[in-house]
Amino acid sequence: QENDPCSDYGSHDKPGTALGRTVLNRNVLFPDTFHTDHLLFYERFKAYQDYILADCKASEVKDFTAEYLEKVVEPSGWQAVWRTNVFEVLVEVVDVEYSALKAVVRLSEPFLCESQDSTFTFECMQELLELKERQIPLQELWVVYDESGEFDQTALAVEHVRFFYQYIWRTWDEEEEDDFDYFVRCVEPRLRLHYDILEHRVPSGIVADYHNLLSQCEELYRKFLNVRSSISSSDLDSEVENVSMVEGLKLYEEVEHLKQKLKLIENPLLRYVFGYQKYSGLQAKGLRPMGTKITHIVSSTMMASLLQSLMRDKLCPQSCGEELEIQFHNDPLTAVNACYEGDKVIICPGHYVVDGVFCIADSVELEGYGLPDDIVIEKQGKGDNFIDCTGANVRISSLKLIQHDAVEGILNVHQGKTTLENCVLQCETTGITVRTSAELLMQKSDLYGAKGAGVEIYPGSRCTLLDNGIHHCKEGVLIKNFLDEHNDIPKITMVNNMIHNNEGYGVVLVRPAIPSGVKDAPGLRTGIFFLKGSENIKTKSFKSFVCFVCLLLPNSGDTHPTQSGGGTACVGDFRQEQLSGCVTKLELYEQAESSEEMEGNYEIANELGTTSAKKNQMQKKRLSELGITEADENIMSQEMFVSIVGNQFKWNGKGSFGTFLF
Repeated sequence: QENDPCSDYGSHDKPGTALGRTVLNRNVLFPDTFHTDHLLFYERFKAYQDYILADCKASEVKDFTAEYLEKVVEPSGWQAVWRTNVFEVLVEVVDVEYSALKAVVRLSEPFLCESQDSTFTFECMQELLELKERQIPLQELWVVYDESGEFDQTALAVEHVRFFYQYIWRTWDEEEEDDFDYFVRCVEPRLRLHYDILEHRVPSGIVADYHNLLSQCEELYRKFLNVRSSISSSDLDSEVENVSMVEGLKLYEEVEHLKQKLKLIENPLLRYVFGYQKYSGLQAKGLRPMGTKITHIVSSTMMASLLQSLMRDKLCPQSCGEELEIQFHNDPLTAVNACYEGDKVIICPGHYVVDGVFCIADSVELEGYGLPDDIVIEKQGKGDNFIDCTGANVRISSLKLIQHDAVEGILNVHQGKTTLENCVLQCETTGITVRTSAELLMQKSDLYGAKGAGVEIYPGSRCTLLDNGIHHCKEGVLIKNFLDEHNDIPKITMVNNMIHNNEGYGVVLVRPAIPSGVKDAPGLRTGIFFLKGSENIKTKSFKSFVCFVCLLLPNSGDTHPTQSGGGTACVGDFRQEQLSGCVTKLELYEQAESSEEMEGNYEIANELGTTSAKKNQMQKKRLSELGITEADENIMSQEMFVSIVGNQFKWNGKGSFGTFLF
């Protein structure tokens, strides 16, 4: 075995064991076992890629694994703890059935067993082993520790089998197509996801979604197998058989749909590009029983001079005609947790370190008293979120937020409207996320440092960005795919933002490479029509363009926009009713004379409008397939009204705008 490549892995050729031991904290005197469940990612990766699976197909996994086990697992002479959910018992391995991935065992002497009750006697265990023909799956065995090093590779091999069938293998894998490398297609992404979860690099919402999807898929697949089995054993001409075939087809489609969702999460890029619909369980408190509203003052120390300034500037303004109820806190998180509907939190200058999540479910205002750099809230400790907002009208102003060691964005707007003004956000992962049906108004703020996108805009949301700086992120602004039939078009406004020094694009749109429904439409193309504002309406420093993105039907001719009198573009005899079919109206204003700046604004608006038009065409086709020839005007008139005004895009690694196709 010296020349076998497997001998390089582990410590077979070294004196003494290189593996640790696990001391079992049990009343029964079980021997220690090898400590193998702590292996690093690269150790498991190397084992599966180089020694176990190599380039095998899904149908060959068991054969390749058996071949590996035959090379490295000692056939007999070692002890193991047979562990189930009900009992643990010490056994001795007398043989290994490599092709079945099982060990032939007998009870060790003296008999050692621990269970939740006392029913598992020696006789009972003997009977159980007889029923199993004394063959136990290797993944249920934990190899007893041995200092000699003789059983190191045996312990590692058993660990690799156990880990593989517990975390990597899926019951449906064997039925996957055999025209791909199983390790590359399935093992590597699942292994990476497992370690990303272990190392807290995946938000808990995605982890919960993944485990739920996996459970659902396994349950539906079992039902599918049962239906398929009943079909194969019944009369093919019976009515029951026909019903079963329909049921089986439905189950198969559901399983395939869930499998695709699992693959998206397993892909380290797509799991963040597509995100997940996180359920927000935040419950609003509403108004206090007496209807009172409280102003909360946060300060680590309260000096007389500071209190006098607060009284003058915030607590007793001339317009205040009623008494204010005030509460004092030394921690902003405590103050926010004490808020009810309509409360206000004033945070005095200082550096506040918090270990927790700001969950704002009511209409609350958080205001820094001073400049943002003087009022710093820093998040410590690993956690999913920094600030979660679901309140109807949340306002945050004049604060600096610093995030460290996080797996979620710095601010998540799940529901309602959140206004962010004059803030500085030092991010860690994603910056701000605007979820479906939520609204964000961000103005005069500075956001930087996100390893993902500075701002993520979900379908069906409303996002207004005014006079902000978004820089030194992976991407500046990311607009998620809204072409899916269940997604609504987002409403986006970007005015006078400085988007610069991002690693990728200033703005990136995620969408399918060839949207279904558009590909099949012959002769389909988009046209852009300009109405140039006359100078007697707009000042000379502003050039106004109104862009209608229309779908030109196949027989509309090959006419192009031509300039006519009055500064209005015409398209031959293009009919008014065709113009009314435009889905998207885009307003672009150029506040600077720079053609490069104008090009970036125009490019973003043009692509978003074109994509919106494609969505409209897809909706029409789906309605047509359902026999609906006249669509509800409220449905078909969805517009992505995008205002692109004087934004500057500078020094972004890939340019001002890009499209991520999937």
